Amino acid sequence: MVRQRIRSSNPMDEHRWPSAAAPESPSKSPEIDVLVEEETEERTDSPWRVILYNDEVHTFDEVITQIIKATGCNTGKAEELAWKVHTNGKAAVYEGSFEECFRVQGVLREIQLVTEIEG
Repeated sequence: MVRQRIRSSNPMDEHRWPSAAAPESPSKSPEIDVLVEEETEERTDSPWRVILYNDEVHTFDEVITQIIKATGCNTGKAEELAWKVHTNGKAAVYEGSFEECFRVQGVLREIQLVTEIEG
């Protein structure tokens, strides 16, 4: 949610003619603070992605094993993803609903792999 404060006054009040009952000086309405709230929608539908970052701590075998455990993919796909992470510094290793990505991220973090969920 974004909150924004807007100062507002009625410019027409500055140009009123004095009436018999009103004082001789033109009346001026006070400034009014208006609080505007904008709703920001948090999506939980697809596609969300789990991004895995390269590190110098884990071996290829550790990363491949954890990707298989987290995503259920085969060894060939896990090796391909591990190489992408290694050569590019990061890669999307899973795509799905937010809940699925959260689960996958949790499994990858079991061995302290660095991850992020993007949506």
